[in-house]
Amino acid sequence: MSSATFGSICFDSGCLWKNEINVSKTKKRNGGRFVKCLANTKTQKAEKAVRIGVLGASGYTGAEIIRLLANHPHFGITLMTADRKAGQSIGAVYPHLVTQDLPTLVAIKDADFSEVDAVFCCLPHGTTQEIIKSLPTSLKIVDLSADFRLRDISEYEEWYGQAHRAPDLQKEAVYGLTEIVREEIKNARLVANPGCYPTSIQLPLVPLIKANLIEFRNIIIDSKSGVSGAGRSAKEENLYTEIAEGIKSYGVTRHRHVPEIEQGLSDAAHSKITVSFTPHLIPMSRGMQSTIYVEMAPGVTVEDLYQQLKTSYEDEEFVKLLEKRAVPRTHDVRGSNYCFINVFADRIPGRAIIISVIDNVVKGASGQALQNLNLMLGFPENTGLLYQPLFP
Repeated sequence: MSSATFGSICFDSGCLWKNEINVSKTKKRNGGRFVKCLANTKTQKAEKAVRIGVLGASGYTGAEIIRLLANHPHFGITLMTADRKAGQSIGAVYPHLVTQDLPTLVAIKDADFSEVDAVFCCLPHGTTQEIIKSLPTSLKIVDLSADFRLRDISEYEEWYGQAHRAPDLQKEAVYGLTEIVREEIKNARLVANPGCYPTSIQLPLVPLIKANLIEFRNIIIDSKSGVSGAGRSAKEENLYTEIAEGIKSYGVTRHRHVPEIEQGLSDAAHSKITVSFTPHLIPMSRGMQSTIYVEMAPGVTVEDLYQQLKTSYEDEEFVKLLEKRAVPRTHDVRGSNYCFINVFADRIPGRAIIISVIDNVVKGASGQALQNLNLMLGFPENTGLLYQPLFP
């Protein structure tokens, strides 16, 4: 591991990592010499092996990619695009990132990909297909938009209201729900990063469907998201006075994540699944909870569901089944790449309630994207993602 990656602690015998450092503080502790060392920022930038481009860096998912990469030992940002913010520094757009030594934002038309190995595409849906189609084929790409998530391009046209502009690339794209299709992601060049709602829903349901523990009918999903899920662009319906002190259902029966959810569940079932899905906007900045109501297969108990989820995820880094009766809370995953799940018996015989929580900007977007690119490039998938949840 490079000394340029993290700060290090040094004692009389020398630094734990001994490359270029700046000594910032020396003091005595328990009679020994204690030195706190900070990585040289320029060395850090030069030594990182993989050169990253962030397209759409001025949006929430782009900014979150930048935050996560600040502690990644192998990925360094060499290109950032933001058409409306071109010429500005990232610190001018997002003051919380002012400490990062990063390139100036440029318009996508002026982007130079000669110094880029991999790309996070954080652009809005409908704009991504043409851009990714024009990128050098040598690049590894994780697309955070919806443009390559639906295998059936006619479904894309139906739900997104426009023709698919890169049908040949669609055939190549791998849907990147990391814990479910890990091996396919490892060999992919283009990964379609899942949406936030589909991530929170598929992670608990796919193992239960594959094990035939729940009926494929009458699946009811009630999901709630923080306002960051609506993006950063100015919209009247997202003004403070429109959102604060209330809850709002939206996309009722027609939310664009419906076909993505049904595609993943149908793949697990090897038959068509249709769900009842209603999303809600909650007056908090980030976080997502999906409460899922299912009918158990004949003879199946809630304990069977619990044990299947335990078996499926006991070795997973980021998906955690809580202790029995513990209720998942969005507070407990905020700022992290974790998904917390639990299952409960419904008062209606034969039915169960599943609760799943994620941070919609991390596990629901940028964190999962980084997890996927780690896999695509042969790094441990948790690299740069071991931020613990922020609480309180």
